[in-house]
Amino acid sequence: MRTTDLLVIGSGPAGLGAAIEGARCGAKVLLVDENTKAGGQLYKQIHKFFGSGAHYAGTRGFQIADILLQEANDLGVETLLDTRALGRMDNGCVSILHQGKVEAVEAKKVILATGAKENALAFPGWTLPGVMTAGAAQTFSNVHGTLVGKNILMVGSGNVGLIVSYQLMQAGAEVRALVEAAPQITGYLVHAGKIQRAGVPVYTSHTVVEARGTDRVEEAVIAQVDEKFRPIPGTEQTIPVDTILLAVGLNPRTELASMFRCRTTYEGALGGILPVHDAWMRSSDPNVYVCGDLAGVEEANTALEEGRLAGIHAAVSLGYTAPHAQARMEELQESLRSLRSGAHAARRLACKERIMEKGGACHV
Repeated sequence: MRTTDLLVIGSGPAGLGAAIEGARCGAKVLLVDENTKAGGQLYKQIHKFFGSGAHYAGTRGFQIADILLQEANDLGVETLLDTRALGRMDNGCVSILHQGKVEAVEAKKVILATGAKENALAFPGWTLPGVMTAGAAQTFSNVHGTLVGKNILMVGSGNVGLIVSYQLMQAGAEVRALVEAAPQITGYLVHAGKIQRAGVPVYTSHTVVEARGTDRVEEAVIAQVDEKFRPIPGTEQTIPVDTILLAVGLNPRTELASMFRCRTTYEGALGGILPVHDAWMRSSDPNVYVCGDLAGVEEANTALEEGRLAGIHAAVSLGYTAPHAQARMEELQESLRSLRSGAHAARRLACKERIMEKGGACHV
């Protein structure tokens, strides 16, 4: 059996942030991830981040992952990759599958940073080869160096759809069009501007209604939608493509949180069902913390800050002391409020405040 102070599950920005801050406080930290590389979605991000220097502005995502992983290693964090957390055992330990063997981990505190999963969209022909999620296409392109198609229809104008469209164009694909059911582009205009300047038509108030082809996608049918997002008959148009990518939102990966019996709530602006948590990222079980996209789908910067906050609070709650720990936690909370202060994030801030009000009741 392995023993540790903090068990962090998930090595994306939230998990790495939690591991780093917990170790910096002096806690023994074990970080596990089912992937063969640490960094989560950061390793797929080839674009430069923007914002402030504190959030690695001007640095590419995969470089941020390297920086954080090196920092964790320097602080003595034990990292097990290609290792799956299976669930919580009756005795309170967490079972993991590592190198083909199931092991038990006894941890004083558990920090869940399990991220999010992509939504699908059903329409006639959606099971044809060539229909997949945008994140899958990004993994093929940016991690494995393989284009999933040459002529692409992107469905969804959030940041994922916009960024992946531009990255696939950089890799040599042609994005024939982007469709968005909402009446306006939903992602940051700085990302939208890149593909629009490159000549990609963006059809708002439109959706894909059919994929056609024999052995794989050969063309897509799109149509305008009404105010209730129903396709309007007679507005259909056909676009010759070999790939249809779906960037239609993310949902928190709550499977492990459910095994830990974390109480949940629903917030559509944050991805749907997610664990209730307090201002320190504690779930309804005070020994289990949640952070990053599991605690509400937002952005890498907020995920990192939430992870840092969870890591410090978990370590301090175990009696580890670090200079200015309380001030650091307050600084992180202020940083999170600032990150959620823009027009795109105001609704998410309101959702977070509601969740934390519910979460506070769990620890009275």
